[in-house]
Amino acid sequence: MAFMAAYSSFATFHVHTHGSNPPLATFHGSQLKWKGRRNPSSCKVRVGFAAKAMSSDSNDSAKQMKFVYDQMEPMEKCKQLDTSPSPHSLSLFSPSKINVFLRITNKRPDGFHDLASLFHVISLGDTIKFSLSPMSTKDSLSTNAQGVPLDDRNLIIKALNLYRRKTGFKQFFQIQLDKKVPTGAGLGGGSGNAATALWAANQFNNCVASVKELQEWAAEIGSDISFFFSHGAAYCTGRGEVVQDIPPPISLDTPMVLMKPQQECSTAEVYKRFQLNKASTIDPLHLLEEISNNGISQNVCINDLEPPAFEVLPSLKKLKQQVLGANRGQYNAVFMSGRCIFSYSKR
Repeated sequence: MAFMAAYSSFATFHVHTHGSNPPLATFHGSQLKWKGRRNPSSCKVRVGFAAKAMSSDSNDSAKQMKFVYDQMEPMEKCKQLDTSPSPHSLSLFSPSKINVFLRITNKRPDGFHDLASLFHVISLGDTIKFSLSPMSTKDSLSTNAQGVPLDDRNLIIKALNLYRRKTGFKQFFQIQLDKKVPTGAGLGGGSGNAATALWAANQFNNCVASVKELQEWAAEIGSDISFFFSHGAAYCTGRGEVVQDIPPPISLDTPMVLMKPQQECSTAEVYKRFQLNKASTIDPLHLLEEISNNGISQNVCINDLEPPAFEVLPSLKKLKQQVLGANRGQYNAVFMSGRCIFSYSKR
């Protein structure tokens, strides 16, 4: 899915195509101004994981393998890399995701909520480099992003600790996280990082665990980590950990625009204000069928967390209203996912 990302810590937002093209629009305070009639569909980026594995031995010079993890054929593609010797270093793309729709169907006794949602990966993602560490007691994590924890509060470290508990693997890692997904955006960037860490550790350990096992283990440390072991589009239920693969209903070169307000929005506070009796009553399977048959439109992009999110973060509501008001037919749908506003066009 092609992706045009906009996020900033300032009051001014710039919506760019993926790459070095000039901005399609600028957002200044209360006014959104569109620039020209450029067709964003010219920006096409394939979604997937890019992995480079480095290995060496005493007799040969360093050998490099390049492996592209295709979201449509994860099991078959994994086997191609799994037959190679365990690498000394891996550099992996870690994607994020959107919720095309999100229904909250029940509050559980454990305090969590049951949901039904269509998750879809997008091409906005981080890059994580894993290298074998000479240390035998802990992992070492560094990143370019401020405010990201570097200890076992980070989902990457949690995932590696989980993998070692499950498999008895003894190796620790030096990890470099090049963060592109904005923190606190609700795009599953941290969950994608955790899934990537599990997958990477398994490669270093000669793939003793199946992808299915990794997906099941992931649910122990996060609700939507399991999704990132899907084919890229999935109908997710339970807390988000019950993943049913579906054919991607959105073309992988679909252009989208992302806008994120500078203010933070607490997920806990959003759920605190959520009222189940005021949620939508539409059957999520009906939404899924409608999207599968007819694609995305404004009426299927239902998000039960939108009203409480708009209460917590009024600027998010204002942003959506401004995008809707400025839309002159360029976009088929404008919807909230996480703490961002997305504009979608099938042209």
